[in-house]
Amino acid sequence: MPGSVVITGGARGVGRAIGEKLLTRGLEVVALDLEAPEDWFHPLLNILEGDASDPATVERAASLAITQAPLVGWVNNAAVFRDTFLHDDPFAVLEAIADNLIPAVVGSAEAVRRFLAAKSSGSIVNISSHQAQRPVAGALPYATAKAAIEGLTRATAVDYGRFGIRANAVALGSIVTERFDGDVAVAGALHPLGRMGTSNEVADAVAWLLSNGASFVSGTVIPVDGARSVWGRDPEEKWPGTA
Repeated sequence: MPGSVVITGGARGVGRAIGEKLLTRGLEVVALDLEAPEDWFHPLLNILEGDASDPATVERAASLAITQAPLVGWVNNAAVFRDTFLHDDPFAVLEAIADNLIPAVVGSAEAVRRFLAAKSSGSIVNISSHQAQRPVAGALPYATAKAAIEGLTRATAVDYGRFGIRANAVALGSIVTERFDGDVAVAGALHPLGRMGTSNEVADAVAWLLSNGASFVSGTVIPVDGARSVWGRDPEEKWPGTA
C-alpha cells in the first residue's frame, strides 16, 4: 500500500539516507530540516525548511505528506550536538537536553494525532544512540536526551498500540556522515566489527521497522552500532587465536 513518511532532520546524513531508501520502497517522503544544503537536489524527495521543535512547522510537514499519500510513518531524526556540564550551569544543561528531546516529542505527538484522525495504523521510529545506555564523557545532555527518547518510544508503544500504532527506536553507534570530523580509524576501533557504520546501514534498519515486515515489532530499541554498546573492554582481554 502506498503511503507517506515525514523525516525530521531529513536533509543530510542519516536522515537523507533514510529518505532515499524509503523512496526506493515506493513511499512518498517529506524531509523537514532547518535548511537544505546548497547542493540539495532530489527529484522525488520533498524538503520543508523549518524547526522540528515547532508544532506549527511539524503540522505543515504532516499536511504536505498527506497531500501525496496517507501518512504511514514518522522518523524523528533531528538532533543537536551541544554539550555542557552540570557544574557550569544546570539550566543550560536542561536547555541542551530539550534541544534534542522536544523535536521527538512534538513529532511523535503529530504522528499519533494524524494516525488517530485517519483511524489508521502507523509506525514511528526514533533515532537514539548507544550513549543512552553507555554515555561518553562530556556528552551528558545528549546522552540524557537520548535515554528520554528511548523511554518516550516504549511509552508511546504502550499507550497507542491498541490503535495499531507502533513505536520503535534505533540506537546508533558511530556513523560516517558529512558531520563526522573525528578519526575514522579511532572511532572504528570502538566497535567490535572494527569500523564505523554507514548511513545506508541505518536506513535499512529504519525502513524495516516502518515496513509490514516488522508489523509485530513495537516498543523496542534496536542497536545499530556494530556491537559497541555491548563491548565490555577489559585490560586483560584475550583475542581468539592469540596466546
